[in-house]
Amino acid sequence: MCGIVGYIGYRNVSNFLLEGLHRLEYRGYDSAGIAVANGADITIRKKAGRVQELSSLVDECPVEGTVGVGHTRWATHGEPSDANSHPHSGGNGEIVLVHNGVIENYSALRSQLQQLGYTFQSETDSEVVAHLLAHSLFEQVKLGCEPSETDTCLKAVEVALKKLKGAYGIAVLFRDCPGVLIAARNGSPLVLGIGDGEYFIASDASPLVGYTDEVVYLADHEIAILTETGMDLLHRDSGRQTPSIQVLDQVSTDIELGDFEHFMLKEIHEQPTTIENAMRGRLDFDAATAIFGGLNMTLQQLRTVDRIVLTACGTSWHAALVGEYLIEEFARIPVEVEYASELRYRNPPMSDRTMVFAITQSGETADTLAALRECKRKGHSTLALCNVVGSTIAREADGGVYLHAGPEIGVASTKAFTSQVTVLTLLALYFGRMRHMSYQAGSSIIRKLKEIPEKVEQTLNCDAAVKEIAQKYYGMNNFLYLGRLHNFPVALEGALKLKEISYVHAEGYPAAEMKHGPLALIDEQTPSLFVVPKCGIYPKVISNLEEVKARGGPVIAIACEGDDRVAELADDVIYVPDVDECLQPLVTSVPLQLLAYHIALLRNCNVDRPRNLAKSVTVE
Repeated sequence: MCGIVGYIGYRNVSNFLLEGLHRLEYRGYDSAGIAVANGADITIRKKAGRVQELSSLVDECPVEGTVGVGHTRWATHGEPSDANSHPHSGGNGEIVLVHNGVIENYSALRSQLQQLGYTFQSETDSEVVAHLLAHSLFEQVKLGCEPSETDTCLKAVEVALKKLKGAYGIAVLFRDCPGVLIAARNGSPLVLGIGDGEYFIASDASPLVGYTDEVVYLADHEIAILTETGMDLLHRDSGRQTPSIQVLDQVSTDIELGDFEHFMLKEIHEQPTTIENAMRGRLDFDAATAIFGGLNMTLQQLRTVDRIVLTACGTSWHAALVGEYLIEEFARIPVEVEYASELRYRNPPMSDRTMVFAITQSGETADTLAALRECKRKGHSTLALCNVVGSTIAREADGGVYLHAGPEIGVASTKAFTSQVTVLTLLALYFGRMRHMSYQAGSSIIRKLKEIPEKVEQTLNCDAAVKEIAQKYYGMNNFLYLGRLHNFPVALEGALKLKEISYVHAEGYPAAEMKHGPLALIDEQTPSLFVVPKCGIYPKVISNLEEVKARGGPVIAIACEGDDRVAELADDVIYVPDVDECLQPLVTSVPLQLLAYHIALLRNCNVDRPRNLAKSVTVE
């Protein structure tokens, strides 16, 4: 979850490193640091806290050079502190590295290195890697190798990496070989940028935007050796590789705030566009179905699928629940939604006619990747639904679908959720038309889908009403979110948003489950938020709402425009456009995002950088 940047070339490296860390801060913001090779020494500046505090430190104590690495941390081993901040030095300073990931055997390695005389300054597993590299370099020098030679540095890295168990993405500087920068990955993402006489390293592509449009995504067990004159790529098992250079199509406005105060608010307001992007080129009006070019399966193969497993974490899991409802309804294919963190360790019975869909915004989520690999190992067709081109899950799946939502910077996912739901709706239509759905039904869904971006644009007009409701309830410390059928996952997602950025306890339930226990929680200090648009079981949800009101609990309702019945019962109402029942999550989720946002502001919480969280969960 940490953010890594690196550079070798002709620029003053500090500027790029600090700018890159600002762009990567959503990956971790407990502490930050940079290291710059300058002549016969490597200078480190690091500090607990946000990247801005590091920038101030560098302004006070400048450091210059053209080779360096940087890091913004999400703490795993050891509390946030100056000592635990990256970069870390190995040996007597001959090695400096930054690391993302978790080294599972760090404790045993630390004991061995301490016995060899190495002294540790931090509690991190990363410092173990630094000392291990220093010892490996020392062993190479004992064999007669020169520490100033690139081959010596490479050999030291190769030997050290073989002793590590766990996930790592590392970038390494060498005091005695200042013209070389080495990067390696296993389980933690790294992307290389290729410029004109310069090379870049980053945890994802955002720091590279505006510097280069040619990138190489490192695969597991690959090592990149970067010098001012070139790049070599090696794989642990197959030796030298020819880099697969891809075009980076992001632009700087994708990662800038523009006129918005926070990235989360910007991304909420981008949803009419991102939903439209998710549908662009994927609607076949003539055949009343969806079009997917990346599934890499024939129609005949797809027709043999008799079960679908959707696996995901967090917000993506909630989107998968919506997908379960829709695929079973449209295509009559049994669907199971599995937490990826559980699926990776389970051994559920799955036939060879089971398709596995991994759903992830980043394409790097550690648990989702592990679950996908386990299912692939057992021979199941594995497809991915993700947002990041070139991500590990996108590359390793047999096929998949991109969201085309653009970079999502806010830690709390918003536009990725509605994009995932949009694509899952298209997949449900696709499988439905392949099986039982009529042409008329397919045409109707397509017509209604085309209207959704405009409906979401209309929904955003509720912002003033939501802000007023937030002012009324922001002091409450417990919320219940309630919905049924397609809106039950929306209730779960709304509760998660409130927890993530407002630090308020909230739980999502199917509304009918209240009388099976949670109704005991109702009092005047526990608001219940009902997602109750017009639907086939609308009277049932109204009945559930009345049960809460009868016990004195405040009720906030998300309802269709003009719903006088809800207005009579609820204390506060947020109105959304009336859309087809199967598409309601695309509009009902928006006011819940806005409510969490405004409550967070009123509680003086950091909206884009909530405590203890990071955007891309690349560790277990």
